[in-house]
Amino acid sequence: MKLMIFDLDGTLLNTLDDLADSANFMLESMGFPTHYTEEYKYFVGNGIPKLIERCLPENARSEKFQKQALEIFSKRYGEHYTDKTRPYEGIPEMLDELAENGVKLAVASNKADAFTQSLVKRFFGERFDIIRGSLPGVPRKPSPEIVYGIMSEIGAEKSETVFVGDSGVDITTAKNAGVRSIGCLWGFRTKEELISAGAVNIAETPEQIPEFTVKEQIV
Repeated sequence: MKLMIFDLDGTLLNTLDDLADSANFMLESMGFPTHYTEEYKYFVGNGIPKLIERCLPENARSEKFQKQALEIFSKRYGEHYTDKTRPYEGIPEMLDELAENGVKLAVASNKADAFTQSLVKRFFGERFDIIRGSLPGVPRKPSPEIVYGIMSEIGAEKSETVFVGDSGVDITTAKNAGVRSIGCLWGFRTKEELISAGAVNIAETPEQIPEFTVKEQIV
């Protein structure tokens, strides 16, 4: 195993409260009903524009409303995106163990690249070799483009790469890229969703991730 690529939201960091707070602030500002924080587990995963679309009322998803909503959300989130966000327990230790075993580490997120870069560096320092968030003109996951770019920069083959994530989007991304995957149960989505997307390897805790690589159990 040469390269392990991680999703960010729901995999490395619990960002749910800050995302929900900013989205509900946006909804309140526009006079729309808000959502329970738990509901946002199913709104996130495909980038902020898609989050905005999903949390707006169905009759308010016009281009005009979505543009206005995105502006309000982005300003609010930009001021509060680290208020409650924290790494999941055991994540830093897991990353250190992988690095000690010679595994290159990368992040591939549908979150805007500026937020992705800032969050990863704030909470994980220099642990990651490559950090990639969403950039204009670059297809988001489940497109495999972000995975291909990271693999090329590291010099890793498909057989040497594993994608780790908490959602069906992540498992599908790995499948589209032709790499193996590990589904995480501590994040935003369910085991059923991961398996439905094709996940074979399931980790219940971050501590199990290095076990897959050391024992070469990833299928």
